[in-house]
Amino acid sequence: MSAVVEEIPASTAEAPQPGRRLRGLGGWAIVAALVLLGVFVATQVGVQMPGGRGSLDPEGVGDSSSMALAELLRDQGVDVTVARTRAEARAALTDDATLALANPYTLTDDAILDLIEPADRVVFLSSGTHLLSLLDLGGNAAPDSAAVGPSCDVPEFADVGSIRPDRLFDPADGVKGCFGSADAAAVLLDESEGRTRIMVEGARLFSNAYLAEDGNAALGLALLGQTDRVVWYVPSFEDTDIEGQSPDTLGSLTPGWVTPAILLLLLSGLAAALWRGQRFGPLVAETLPVTVRASETMHGRARLTAKSGDAGHAAEAIRDGSRRRLARRLGLAVHATPDEVADAASDRLRIPRGTLQSLLSGPLPGDDPALVEYSRRLQELEAAVDAALADMRRPE
Repeated sequence: MSAVVEEIPASTAEAPQPGRRLRGLGGWAIVAALVLLGVFVATQVGVQMPGGRGSLDPEGVGDSSSMALAELLRDQGVDVTVARTRAEARAALTDDATLALANPYTLTDDAILDLIEPADRVVFLSSGTHLLSLLDLGGNAAPDSAAVGPSCDVPEFADVGSIRPDRLFDPADGVKGCFGSADAAAVLLDESEGRTRIMVEGARLFSNAYLAEDGNAALGLALLGQTDRVVWYVPSFEDTDIEGQSPDTLGSLTPGWVTPAILLLLLSGLAAALWRGQRFGPLVAETLPVTVRASETMHGRARLTAKSGDAGHAAEAIRDGSRRRLARRLGLAVHATPDEVADAASDRLRIPRGTLQSLLSGPLPGDDPALVEYSRRLQELEAAVDAALADMRRPE
């Protein structure tokens, strides 16, 4: 009887009490709720803060945004309507409205043409190589940061003064080039078919940080102040129509009978190996006379290149590898052109495109010191892109 009495307290002490277990679960539930609440609040604050807006955003107060230009237009009596979806932009467009937008890299070609189709006056405040080709406005010209005047007979540009453009274009036939020369202009003006299409690289010119310099503010008013209303569309990935498509693979391109045939051949080969292997006995391991490492082959080619003094060939190999790595990090195709890689990297780093175009597709160095400097610049560019991508993924 005494043994039974002694065992009861021991078993009771070892069993967890229901009240304590519930209190522990309740504490973890409170911690999880607080964490979720903090994440939700931080997300909402980051979305609603004007300073978190992107480049050329008319409601952003950051250095790269354009709230200063939007408020300047309102002070001049222009009604500025901000649209963040294509449906809002098309609904707000009227006959007396100007459609203003940055390079809509988040839209397909059909979506871009459908967006600008009802507008009689469209002003692209930033540009891209693909956009130039799509609208048939011209091509890229050699960069030059020197101050330029209007250099054209457009009345609204007469009092603008001089600007320092970030990018110059080579106008296509029938397209008027202003602020520069006939083959290197900062502003493209196409007035064909009764409509006006204007393009300028204004990521820096119309930003809050540089709007007060030179004639930047006057140029913004000349471009956007010609009508009583401005519909300012802000491209974003929330309004994109680009759908991810999985690339064709070897399995999707081969007929259905290929896989069973390959399996049958493998089984036949395995059966033949077992049949013939039993007749000759076990396999005998034999050490190969020579082993050549892949690193030795690489070093041998490098020594040949160094011995021949072919700095241009070495620089081309280094630049090709850098372009491929940048294209992969920026989400471009492996065979993306240097101009497309330069445009994507410039948009990510928010710097003028001319410098990167000359770095990724310009002339190659001719001697070893220039090759070392060129390799260092490519390495710094890749590091800057990695840092920019890391900052973009880091939660605010």
